[in-house]
Amino acid sequence: MAVDAATFRSVLGQWPSGVTVVTTVADDGWHGMTASSFNSVSLEPPLVSVCLAKKIYTHTLIERSGVFAVNILAKDQAAIGKRFAGQQPELTDRFAGLHASTAESGAPVLGDALGWLDCRVVHAYEGGDHTIFVGEVLAADTPRLTAPLLFHSRAWGQFADLLPADAAVVDTGIAAALRAKGADPRRVTELVSALRDAGVAVRVLDLAAGAPSEDELAALRADRDAGPGTASALVATPEHVEAAAALGVGVVEVAVAADAAAAEAARPVIEAAHERGLAVSALIAGFFSGDPAAALDACAALAALGADEICLDDAEGAATPLSVRELLQEAVSRTKPAPLSVRLGDQSGLALANALTALKSGVRRFHATLGGVDGVVALEDVLYLVSTLEVEAPADRDAVVRAARALAPLWGAPLNGRTTRLQTPAPADPLIPMGGTP
Repeated sequence: MAVDAATFRSVLGQWPSGVTVVTTVADDGWHGMTASSFNSVSLEPPLVSVCLAKKIYTHTLIERSGVFAVNILAKDQAAIGKRFAGQQPELTDRFAGLHASTAESGAPVLGDALGWLDCRVVHAYEGGDHTIFVGEVLAADTPRLTAPLLFHSRAWGQFADLLPADAAVVDTGIAAALRAKGADPRRVTELVSALRDAGVAVRVLDLAAGAPSEDELAALRADRDAGPGTASALVATPEHVEAAAALGVGVVEVAVAADAAAAEAARPVIEAAHERGLAVSALIAGFFSGDPAAALDACAALAALGADEICLDDAEGAATPLSVRELLQEAVSRTKPAPLSVRLGDQSGLALANALTALKSGVRRFHATLGGVDGVVALEDVLYLVSTLEVEAPADRDAVVRAARALAPLWGAPLNGRTTRLQTPAPADPLIPMGGTP
């Protein structure tokens, strides 16, 4: 005895699937319906299948026309899925306002879909009250790079957020902040050395602001044994890249505005760095405060230029967890294969919330500043966050906490970091407090 229809439907509802709009063409124009019963069949030749109920109108039209297109919906296109599922009965033209066109078969494809496949029917198989249409793919495209729309238990959604196994934190602010404050160069050198010894990469130079001072050069000479990969320099020209390479720096950072033209202007710097065997971290300034489309175009342009890392810089603190979530999933896709990092301002107190959202959105690397003294999220706070989430970080948090405590008297004001007091560092190899003795 076969299972009853209600039980069968309930069990199938537990199977999550993607959401597609299957379209076709008839004498009276374009037609389409939402469907999740879509599968790949073969690579050679390229074949896919859709399984449609015999009683629906789209089934009849595909049977007559012999063509169909499958449009894979993105995470933000639930409204389109509901439209083609007939949940807006007052809408007489389901294609109204959509960016639709045709490819080879004449069936409409959605230009803003995650992907589409234009097909010619080559087989039609009986499947109970459904027909399994197998189509040869005549044309295909992926107009967008973002997360897909999912359907589960009659609900529309997207992938659950997953935490990474590990994350890295680098300091791109402390050296510049201390030098701007006029701190004793020897103490700056000690602090930078302590961070590098703790496994934290540090921006040690800002060549874009001018030639390094004798104190900066002395610090680099003293720290050569720490390894070039733990020191970076901010640059603006190929000449700066050459100077950074001569000083033993392993990573150069280049800042660009949040648009594709500005990203393209960084080409000479990126090429010069790669010619000298240096890694490039490209920082997109104002990523969360400007035009999102232009910022995402800058991501794609920098990835195409071969940047080794792309950092979304939010030093002004404009980001919110919602904007981070909305933009980062697409940005991660745009920057592949280059990894994505973020630099989060903490003016509104949202930096750690933004960091958590970024972790769940594909970011594995954070640019921070010890103590948060320049308004950017505190290095030690990010390390505390990832430790509470059981995300591995290569940096020694005990040593970073000691460095933050040693920073306080040198800075001469309370640090913005919130978590230093929550942990008592191990006593081994303490950092000498700035301006004092152990």
